[in-house]
Amino acid sequence: MYSPQLPLARVRVVYPFEMERSHAEVGGLEASLLQLVHDHHHSSLRLREQTAEKAKKDAIRHAVRVSDLLVDAVNGGVQESFINEKRIELEIRALAATIMRFTKQTDQWLSASHAINSAIKEIGDFENWMKTMDFDCRSINAAIRNIHQA
Repeated sequence: MYSPQLPLARVRVVYPFEMERSHAEVGGLEASLLQLVHDHHHSSLRLREQTAEKAKKDAIRHAVRVSDLLVDAVNGGVQESFINEKRIELEIRALAATIMRFTKQTDQWLSASHAINSAIKEIGDFENWMKTMDFDCRSINAAIRNIHQA
């Protein structure tokens, strides 16, 4: 990971001949050193806060992205189910229309079958009536022959 470059501390080498300086000057050096440590500490804290804030924003952005992907994945399945449901409904309507058409055609065939059946019965009844008439005519013819011969 990127680590920011901290400012370099300036160091001054104290030579032996300079050690004779006054005690107040040494106090000034200590104060400067303390100031440098204090500044370094505060800049480290600011940097840490900025890094933490950036990490927090990145985490939130990634969490939003993950949640969007999850919602898209779930919605994709729901959308596919919805499309399949519409397709099935259309197929059901088409099938219902086909069933109604076949029902009407079956009723027509049934009606024609009953009509043919009735016609055949009538033919059968007519044939039976013809046989009866033929039998009656023969009986009458035989009776007339018997009368004529007698």
